[in-house]
Amino acid sequence: MRITEGYYQVKMNIRQYMQSRQAGRVKKVLLGQNLNDGWLAKVLIYFLLAVIAFLYLQPLFYMMSTMVKSVSDLIDPVVQWIPRKLHGQNLADAWRGLHYPEAFTNTLVIALSCSLLQVISCAITGYALARLRFPGKAAAFILIIITFMVPPQITIIPMYTIFGKLGWLNTPLVFIIPAMFAQGLRGALFIIIFRQFFLTQPKALEEAAKMDGASAYRLFFRIMLPLARPAIIVVFLFSFIWYWNMYYEPSMFLNKEFLPLSLRLNLMQQELMGNSAINFNAGVGKDPISEGPKMAAAFLIILPPLIIYTFTQRWFSEGIERTGLVE
Repeated sequence: MRITEGYYQVKMNIRQYMQSRQAGRVKKVLLGQNLNDGWLAKVLIYFLLAVIAFLYLQPLFYMMSTMVKSVSDLIDPVVQWIPRKLHGQNLADAWRGLHYPEAFTNTLVIALSCSLLQVISCAITGYALARLRFPGKAAAFILIIITFMVPPQITIIPMYTIFGKLGWLNTPLVFIIPAMFAQGLRGALFIIIFRQFFLTQPKALEEAAKMDGASAYRLFFRIMLPLARPAIIVVFLFSFIWYWNMYYEPSMFLNKEFLPLSLRLNLMQQELMGNSAINFNAGVGKDPISEGPKMAAAFLIILPPLIIYTFTQRWFSEGIERTGLVE
C-alpha cells in the first residue's frame, strides 16, 4: 500500500515538474528573460512600428493612388485606394503644367550647387571654430547660433534690398553666393554639425601632421576633411533636400524667368483652380478635376529626393550616428 502511494506521489511530482518546466518554457518564449526579449514584446513593438510607418506613409500612398485615378474614380465613393483602371493622363498633364524639364533643371542647379558649396564652406568654418585659435572665436560662434535662431521672415526685407542693389534678384546667385560663404539655407546648423564632428577627432593626428611640416590648409584638406565623410554626407543630403523643397525664399527672390519646381507647382495649382471653377462645380471638399494632376505633380517633385535617399540611406544613417545628431 505504501509502495503504491509512493509510486503515485512520485508520478504526481514528476507530472507537476514537467508541467512547471513546460510552463516555464512557454513563459520564457512569450516574455523572455528580459522584458523586450519575448514574443509578446516583439509583437507589440512591431505593431507600433507598423502603425507609425503607416501614418508616415499614408500621404505617399494616397498621392500615388490619386494620381492614377480618373475623374470617375475620384467621384465614386466606392473607389478608395485601388482605381478600376490606371489613368496616366494625370502624369502627362502634370509634366506639361510644371514645365518639368526646365523647372527640374532650375531646381537641380540651385540644390546641387548650393549643397556642394555649403559642404565646403561650412566644413572650413566648423573646423576653424573647433581647432584653430583666433581672436573673437567665442563671439563668432555665438553669432552663428543667433543666426540659426532668427526666423528668415525677419531678415527677408534687408536681404531683398541688398540683393536688389547687387543685381542678383531673379537669378540663382541669391542662393549660390550666400552658400559660398556658409550663410545659405540652414548654414548655421551645418557649421555646428561640422564643429561638433571635428571636436571629436583626436588631436594626435594634427600634432603628427604639424611635426611633418603640414600647413593648416594641407592639414584640413588632406587629413581632416576625408575623415569628415559622415558629416559631409549628412550636410549634403540635408542641404540638398531643403534647397529642393524650399518655397518661401524663391517666392521672394525669383520671378517667372527662373522658377524652381515649388513655384511651378503653385502656378499650376492656380491654373487648375481656374479651370475647375469654369468646368466643374466641386462645392465643398476636394476637386476631382484638379486632384489627380496636383498629386501627380507633387509625386514628380518628390521623386528625385526619394531616389537619392534610396541609394544613400545606409551612409546617411551612419553619418547621423557618427556626427552625434541622435543625441
